[in-house]
Amino acid sequence: MKRHIKIITDGSCDLPKEVIERVNPGIIGINVCFGEESYIGGVEIDDKTFYEKMKVSKELPKTSSPSPDRFIEAYKCEEDEILVFTLTSKLSGTYSNAVLAKTMYLEEHPEKRIEVIDTQSGSIGVALMMLKCNELIEQGKTMDEILTEIEKYKKDIIFFGALDTLENAIKGGRVNPLAGKVMNALNLKVIIRIDEGLVKPIDKARGGVNSIKKALDYVKSHVNNEEEKTIIIAHANCPEKADKIKSIIEEDSSFKEVLIASIGPIMGTFTAEGAILVAVL
Repeated sequence: MKRHIKIITDGSCDLPKEVIERVNPGIIGINVCFGEESYIGGVEIDDKTFYEKMKVSKELPKTSSPSPDRFIEAYKCEEDEILVFTLTSKLSGTYSNAVLAKTMYLEEHPEKRIEVIDTQSGSIGVALMMLKCNELIEQGKTMDEILTEIEKYKKDIIFFGALDTLENAIKGGRVNPLAGKVMNALNLKVIIRIDEGLVKPIDKARGGVNSIKKALDYVKSHVNNEEEKTIIIAHANCPEKADKIKSIIEEDSSFKEVLIASIGPIMGTFTAEGAILVAVL
């Protein structure tokens, strides 16, 4: 049966392989630049190479939103209805460019319907929304019915993480260099929450094991009916750590599904190597 809605997202969305296989989304690449060198994340540079280059770079890589032209190309799909999930507009101009592209494309193709969603999230938070919407599409739900559910998903998503280092926060000027070096020297790790479109430091813990435990405790304290929900663990170039966390969650919890994703260049520029993110919907 032909699917009636095409899902599209941008390269800031960190997708488990299971989500890619089920949803088959159109993915609009985002540029990441190291000085004069520019790459399309996930296309011209893989995650492992990105972290290797970032580790030796004195300055943080810069990312730029996809141009409207890239979105227009993606809108040229066979489906008559298109659902676009973008990184939160509070952190990127990607949403604005997707909307501009929609306006331009519909002038010549008024028969199509395109809905652009400011997810107020990013990374695996967007992946979870896409997964839920894909289930609705497969159930034959209309675009209007799906849009109503998306507004609920924005409020319901639970998203925490643990940073292994403040190196990128120091490079990016978000943390005072002296304070950051003291915290790193004391092995203090920052716990973050992604909520309402912003990344917010909410707590700290000594050591990587304690920080991940604390992040998972925050997740569990916000989750109800976990057997009905999917949890995604994302790692910044530390797959063994993610595998271990998955095993712990599967032993101690009853989530419908536990998936793993790699944190790509967009979120990785913020988190630095070694970070773990956990989201539930």
